[in-house]
This record gives sequence, C-alpha cells and structure tokens, in this order.
Amino acid sequence: MGGAGWLRVAAAAGCAAVTCTLATTMVVRRVTAWRRWLRAMAVLRDVEESFATPTERLQRVVNSLAIEMFAGLASEDASKVRMLLTCVDSLLDGSEEGIYYAIDIGGTSFRFLKVELGAGSTIINQKIEHQPIKKELMEGTSEDFFSFIASTLKSFIEREGGEGRALGFTFSFPMRQFSITSGSLIRWTKEFSIEEAVGKDVAQCLNEALERNGLNLRVNALMNNTVGTLALGHYYDEDTIAAVIIGAGTNACYIERNEAITKCQGLLTNSGQTVVNVEWGSFRPPQIPLTPYDICFYNETPNYYDQGFEKMISGVYLGEIARRVFHKMAQESDVFGTNVDGLSIPFILSTPCLAAIREDDSLDLKEVGRILEEHLKIHNIPLKTRKLVQRVCDIITQRAARLVAAGIVAVLQKLGRDGTLCGTTRVRSITGVPKRSVIAIEGGLYQGYSVFREYLDEAILEILGEEIAATVVLKVVEEGSGMGAALIAAAYSSTRKNSI
Repeated sequence: MGGAGWLRVAAAAGCAAVTCTLATTMVVRRVTAWRRWLRAMAVLRDVEESFATPTERLQRVVNSLAIEMFAGLASEDASKVRMLLTCVDSLLDGSEEGIYYAIDIGGTSFRFLKVELGAGSTIINQKIEHQPIKKELMEGTSEDFFSFIASTLKSFIEREGGEGRALGFTFSFPMRQFSITSGSLIRWTKEFSIEEAVGKDVAQCLNEALERNGLNLRVNALMNNTVGTLALGHYYDEDTIAAVIIGAGTNACYIERNEAITKCQGLLTNSGQTVVNVEWGSFRPPQIPLTPYDICFYNETPNYYDQGFEKMISGVYLGEIARRVFHKMAQESDVFGTNVDGLSIPFILSTPCLAAIREDDSLDLKEVGRILEEHLKIHNIPLKTRKLVQRVCDIITQRAARLVAAGIVAVLQKLGRDGTLCGTTRVRSITGVPKRSVIAIEGGLYQGYSVFREYLDEAILEILGEEIAATVVLKVVEEGSGMGAALIAAAYSSTRKNSI
C-alpha cells in the first residue's frame, strides 16, 4: 500500500475515532439528562405521596376537627381551635332603614361600604370601594394603621354623601370579644405583624382614630369576615347555618345552640343561639403530614409556626408551596435549565399564577410557559417540563380543596347534620325530614378557581355520600364580609332585634 493509501486509512480511522467519541459523549449526556429527569420525577412522586388525601384519611380529619370544636366550646385554651364567641345573636328583623357604613379588613385590602336599607330592611343601594393594604401598614404602628383606615373612611363618606346611622367593622384576625362593640386582638395572621396592637381593643383603636378625624360614627358591631358572610348569606337564605372564607386566608363560623356552650356563660344571651367563630386556620390535622414544602417548616414569614391548616389551604400560601417544590426540582435536576435564580425568591409565584397554570388546557400549555417566563424568568421550557409544573400545581390544589371539604363536614358533624352520631358510625343516612344545610362561601380562591371548586365538591360527596351530600348547598356570597357587617350594624342599631 502506497503512502497515499496509508494516509486514507489513517484519516478514516481518525474520523471513526472522532465519531465514536462524539457518539459516546452524546450517549453520556443523554444518560445524564435522563438521570436528572428521573430525579425530578422522584421529587414529584414524593409530593404525590405526602400530599395524598384519600377519603378514609379525610374522614379522620373530620372527626379530629369536630372533637377539637367540642373541646373549644367547653373551656378556653382546651383546643387547637379557639371557638371564639362572637356576641352576634341577632339579625335583621325588617324594621331597619337608612344608611349604614362598614369597614372590612381582609388579607390584602381594605373595603369601605355604604349600604342603604329601605322598607322591610331591603337593600336598595350599595357602594363599595377597595383600597390595597400597603406593606408598611402591615408592619408599622397600630396608630398609623387605624388612622389610615379612619381618614380613608372619611374621604369615602365625603364623596358618597349621606350621614350613616351605624358602623360595622369586619376585622379578620383572631380576637376575643367582650361585647358586640369590643374585642381584643389575640394575634396577627397572614402577613401582618403590628406586635404592639396585640391585646388591644381593636374597636376602641378605630373609634379613637375616627374621633381624631372628626367623624361622629362609632363602631356598633365588631365581627370577623366569616360572621359578615354568614349574615349576608342568612339575609338571602334562612337555611344558612355556617359560612366559610376561602381566599387569602381561611376560616369558618356557624350558628351554635347556647346550651352546647359551657365556657364564657356571661357572654351568652337568652336568644338561644350564638354565632361561633371556629378559627380553624390554627387547626393542625395530625393525619396530614407536614412536608418540607409547607410554610410551617420555615421562619421566613410572620406567624410561621402556627396556622397550619390555613397554610395548607389559603391563597397566600399555595403559590409559595409550589415554588418550593420547583426549587427542589431545580436543585435535583436541570429540568428548568441553568438560569433558575427566580426560584430562590420566596413568594415570587402567586396563587393566581398557580391557578392559571392548572387551568391551562391548551395543547402546548402556552400559558404555563408564559408564567414561567414572566414571573420566574425561566425561558424555553419544553412541553414535558410544563406538564410536570402543571401536575405539581394540581397536587397542591387538590390537597387544599379536599381539606376545606373536611372542615365543612366537621362543622356539619358538630351540628348533627352529617348523617352520623358525632362521627361514631360510618353509615350515613337521613332520619326524619331532610334538613337543608346552606353554607355561605366567600373568597377568591373558591370563587375564581374552578378546579378548586370541583375538587372540593368531589370530596364532600366522597365523605358524606350521595344522600347526605344532596342536602348540602354551597352558596357563593359576594362581598359578604363587608355587606354583612353593615347588616349586623343595622340590626344592633335597631330598638328591637330578631334572634337568629
């Protein structure tokens, strides 16, 4: 073989070696990428298992919460749920007329309302104004906080005109009430941390601010948001027995017989019934494991060590739980690429974004990709990763909705409306004439997230069975927490009151 031949052989051998090297490199890369994908899938499987809420487990959550409710009515500090007496035992009787104002402090905004009642206490006109709560107010002083509320109310009244006969005040944080017009703050929840306000009478704080601003109005009905929602629900449907908030936070209240309450007898009247604020956000269901992704495991937020039930359910936290799962996946794999700094920022992913991801039904999950790019700054995500992201959001949503369902059934069980004898039997059936149980519901998480509603309804049916579930009506109440406050203010400004 001549020199040219040997050169051709050498070149061919060299090309073969390079080809083999490139092929080997590609195989190694594919194997490495596959292993990283498997690690991401391992995180997903762990989330699926730890967030699971089979029906039998939900029933045990129901029984646990019902037991805590019984204990909370027996004595103070005997239960994980506070079962606070609201001092609300009367609603409209049809004699109330005139203009009434209300202030509603929720998780993310103030709401100022003007409600005009005509003959028969019919709502003939209403005006609602929203005002975002700035972070500096959440962390400032109580004087600044209540002064801002009073000055904004003054501006609202000046714009709307019409002197109000009474003021309802919805304060959506745990408080111990001494009367319908007074109550001390027990602790802040959600993202509020005005520590020097704890223990103060919040109605008095607002009254002092109103006086400083030259307003003649004073608080004549203090309540939390669930009570306002119950009042408006009862206004439209007298079969309303409870109210549930599923929004930035979550809580429930219901109408209880006075004879079932053994604590705080001095606060009870001869009306026979009282609205009880469950404060179920502080419930910690022992049957549901806390995961490394749940907020209670970390101290990055105020009140991080409590409100376990709320932090598995409410709108403030669901997006953050998803963000923590994605961050773990990014640490274990490269499914999100290399530019994943956005996943390290707490609360960068909101719950409305989580809902939009879950409800994206396009073939290419275009909305999922948009949210990842715009909110997390993660670009060029393949479809299989988008599907993974959507699945995580689905798991988190499902657990939250099913836990709310368990909470609702626990309230029904406490009232003897779940078809069992206080949960002592698995057989659910109706005895006697079926009672219609209407639950008034308010909150953006329930009202604006259809998948959440579907999972909640499905779980109630699973727990109660078809016969009992058919007697339970979940009815959305718009602006209930504020409108209800105005209605209760009207009832308590009247010379005669109608017992619940």
